[in-house]
Amino acid sequence: MRKTIRTLLIVTSIFALLLSVFLTGCTRHPNEKQCQAYEEQVKATDAAEQALQDKKQEKATVEQQLNDAKQKLEEVKSEKSTIQSKLGGM
Repeated sequence: MRKTIRTLLIVTSIFALLLSVFLTGCTRHPNEKQCQAYEEQVKATDAAEQALQDKKQEKATVEQQLNDAKQKLEEVKSEKSTIQSKLGGM
């Protein structure tokens, strides 16, 4: 008797679960709204990746400009030191 009730309870639970899945409209294929949302996500991802690449390129350019400016500063400091030593010798 207990086994029959338990089996009946399990079968009823499985049936209720399957029925709820079918009633909610679960399908194997996405609907139009889901496809559109997916396409928007893909476009947003592509735009974000492009923006990231642009920022990386901009960062590399700015770092190169910084290195050039540091090198120029060192050259100017060296020139200043040379001029000061020549002026000090007078």
